[in-house]
Amino acid sequence: MRRRLQRSFALLRMTGSSSFSCALLAACIVLSATTSWAQEKKRADEITVAAAADLSIALKEIGDSYQKKTGLKVNTSFGASGALTQQIQNGAPFDLFFSADMEYPRQLIAAGEADGATLYQYAIGKLVLWVPAYSPLDVEHKGMSVLLDPSVKKIAIANPQHAPYGRAAVAALKHDGVYDRVAERLVLGENVSQAAQFVESGNSQAGFVALAHAVAPGMRGKGKYWEVPAGDYPPLAQGVVVLSHSQHKKDAARFLEYIKTKEAADLLEKYGFK
Repeated sequence: MRRRLQRSFALLRMTGSSSFSCALLAACIVLSATTSWAQEKKRADEITVAAAADLSIALKEIGDSYQKKTGLKVNTSFGASGALTQQIQNGAPFDLFFSADMEYPRQLIAAGEADGATLYQYAIGKLVLWVPAYSPLDVEHKGMSVLLDPSVKKIAIANPQHAPYGRAAVAALKHDGVYDRVAERLVLGENVSQAAQFVESGNSQAGFVALAHAVAPGMRGKGKYWEVPAGDYPPLAQGVVVLSHSQHKKDAARFLEYIKTKEAADLLEKYGFK
């Protein structure tokens, strides 16, 4: 295309500057339109999803499966649900939002940032207490009490100000009556994935993470965990919603319908979601 235009410009220069200027303007418009069409076509073949950090493994696999079936690429951006909510409110170009709770999607609906008719509870998350495989702590049998061991200097949790798993961890600690005894040793990760990284790297001796992280392929053999009883913290009911400013609402809605299928549910269950 560009070579043809260059040859045309050379020919037009020989016919007069006025004709050349008009032709140049027309050619630029055509080239711009062609480029814009190509970019739009590319965008039409993909959607962008904002998702809670506990979905970092499961949703990628679900997205890959969906792309194989439909050809639609699912781009994912993971983080703390509260932080993603703020990004959406500031105009981030996401099409769907997978939260680690139901409250953040409802906040977006109330603000007109999301379509209330699309709100769907896709899973219930599970909280676990995780320690490295080499740790002498018998977390699998002693549970929460291992946090009182003198060797535990730091305990990683997601920041409860904007991460539902962080709030769940605080609730569980208070439920078991140990929060006041360990509060000074808590280390806050930006999200539950970062809390898991703190423990995996050895910067913390223990941490509260999503079961999805503990059972992820990359974490197998690296640690051991104790599943916190579901009654010790508010249910981690997780919701998804289509965003109002999405430029690809139909594609987003179709992906949401796939999330409701047994195939997607089985993939979520594979990674510890109920």
